[in-house]
Amino acid sequence: MKVTGAASPFLLCQRLFPTKLAGLSVALLKATALEIAILAGHLLLYPSGITQERRTAASLPSPDAAAKLPTEEKPPVVLLHGFIDNRSVFLLLRRNLAQHGRQHIESLNYSPLTCDIRTAAELLGRHIEEICERTGHERVDIVGHSLGGLIARYYVQCLGGDTHVRTLVTLGTPHSGTRVAPVMNAHPIVRQMRPGSAVIEELTGPAPGCRTQFVSFWSDLDHLMDPLETACVEHPDLLAQNVRVSGVGHLALPVHPAVATGIRQALDLEEPGARTAARTAGLTVA
Repeated sequence: MKVTGAASPFLLCQRLFPTKLAGLSVALLKATALEIAILAGHLLLYPSGITQERRTAASLPSPDAAAKLPTEEKPPVVLLHGFIDNRSVFLLLRRNLAQHGRQHIESLNYSPLTCDIRTAAELLGRHIEEICERTGHERVDIVGHSLGGLIARYYVQCLGGDTHVRTLVTLGTPHSGTRVAPVMNAHPIVRQMRPGSAVIEELTGPAPGCRTQFVSFWSDLDHLMDPLETACVEHPDLLAQNVRVSGVGHLALPVHPAVATGIRQALDLEEPGARTAARTAGLTVA
């Protein structure tokens, strides 16, 4: 899958560097420019997502669902944001999912004061149980960006959440821990996202019979993942598919339309009847 756009403005780079290096430099410049643009737009939208989403007792479909394609009812989708963020990051993805048949979509905020992944996972579990009771569905799908994906994985793998979560899609989530920005180690939840932390070690433990499907999107230009492959799910007991995204950075993963298409395809995967080895796929955004 490849998305093409206007001619590159970085022709000078191609003249100054060898072809392979120039290609990488152009891709990096493009991704960086896109990250800056997305950050600027997100800062404008951020205030709109500070409060929790309003929910009705009847859990009516989102207004964005008015133009959805005809399809059978699917499990609710829960969107979980990353570190120091809120539900506003999913504005475009939510609209995309609604237009393609998802009738129940909910964006959850966890407190910016959250200091423990385990506590956040327990709270997520209560939210999931309430959503299942309110919508009449036994299981939900979750899309988690960055830290949100790690919180959701802990709930699924360590707190029995696989009974309520059918598919977990993670976007730029440090499944094996990330070494980036060591100056932020003062924050306890950042320390929990480091390689070798107690939380990361718990996630490497046995998870026999886990019923949740895992699909992890990781970017080869993600400046917050060190090493880059930490955003992949590598566990012998988990049914996982790792999707490499080329051409975008960390902030673009929940925003880019090509990635949204990949997320929809991941959520539409049917549950397999048996355990299989982890699979890999690719998505190129030019």
